[in-house]
Amino acid sequence: MSESNQTIPSETNGNGKRKLMLIVVAIIALVAVTIWGFYWYLVASHYQSTDDAYVAGNVIQITPQVNGTVVEINADDTDYVTAGKVLLRLDPNDAEVALKQSEAELAQAVRQARTLYANNAIVSASLNERKADLARTKTDVDKAREDLQRRQAVVSTGAVSKEEVEHAQTTLNNALSAMSSAQSSLIGAQEQLTSSHAQTEGTTVETHPNVEAAAAHVREAYLARERCDITAPAAGQLAKRSVQIGQHIQTGSPLMAIIPLDQLWVDANFKEGQLKGMRIGQPVEVYADIYGSKVEYTGHIAGLGAGTGAAFSLLPAQNATGNWIKIVQRIPVRIELDKDQLKTHPLRIGLSIDAKVDTSDSSGKLLADVSRTTPVSTTVQMNAQVAAADALVKNIISKNSGNASETGAIEKSVSRTHHGTKS
Repeated sequence: MSESNQTIPSETNGNGKRKLMLIVVAIIALVAVTIWGFYWYLVASHYQSTDDAYVAGNVIQITPQVNGTVVEINADDTDYVTAGKVLLRLDPNDAEVALKQSEAELAQAVRQARTLYANNAIVSASLNERKADLARTKTDVDKAREDLQRRQAVVSTGAVSKEEVEHAQTTLNNALSAMSSAQSSLIGAQEQLTSSHAQTEGTTVETHPNVEAAAAHVREAYLARERCDITAPAAGQLAKRSVQIGQHIQTGSPLMAIIPLDQLWVDANFKEGQLKGMRIGQPVEVYADIYGSKVEYTGHIAGLGAGTGAAFSLLPAQNATGNWIKIVQRIPVRIELDKDQLKTHPLRIGLSIDAKVDTSDSSGKLLADVSRTTPVSTTVQMNAQVAAADALVKNIISKNSGNASETGAIEKSVSRTHHGTKS
């Protein structure tokens, strides 16, 4: 009897303890849920993350601008190359021959243009002679006419014979014929000067159409020779070399690629439901699998894609069929990275990335609405070739122009004569 009475209170005490523990656990769980709720509402709800993100960058394809046979290769995969470095050379012999021929043609064109100006001066001098001849024949006509009139006035008195009058008439007729011939010669000289001047009017030796055409051929041939040396348009790591020594390559065929590793970004593919709060300029935490969570890159959203990946695929989905299944779409978001961090911890194109966007600041724009004012990328390596070609052309023209002051004087003299003829 006494043992039974002792068991009942002990069971009652055990049940009370269990109830108390359950209450404590429930309170702790409720507090934890409440704290998590506040944390999610105040913090976690302002972050969107994805592991469907990869490093992207500019892949600069190296392609030849002229056809040729490869005779030298100066860079290989994994090499670092600077802008302007000669990556490979093509056989330049044919280009050298073409350049020499074009230089000779330009020199000949300059000398022919000088001949045209010299001919203008000769024709101009001939025109002046024809003018003098016409003036002389006019004087002869006036003199012959006066002599005839004087003889005709006294023929009736018998002071002169009829034969003398006829002789004076013949002299006048001859003078008139000579004047007519001089007029024809003057007209011919004027037409010849006009025709000759038409080939040089409004130009100098340097700007003559024939010279400019030959100069263009020199520039073309010079650039073709220079392009036998294929240079790097930008600095970066070399990759995807496919060209070999002795290979004959065609214009535009890909030979290798240069990847500037200081110009990388991240393309993060977020689900369409995650984009509601995303804006341009929002900060992003970026982690690369190659370095793990110990290395954090600080980036920002540079822009949001204009369409889903499926919309731009080679074979877009056809949802008009009866077997339609909804698939959550993803939109690429471009994330710019800090260049200093890229120097410290370099990345490679295609590496996997975890991206976490802080969407708490919603003051940015959904889409870019301002055009770029600066180029995305540029190179100045080609400018030096054009400048060198211009210098070569100028040198050839100078060497074959003779006495520049003399040529200029001829041009001015012919121009004055031509304008005087027109008037």
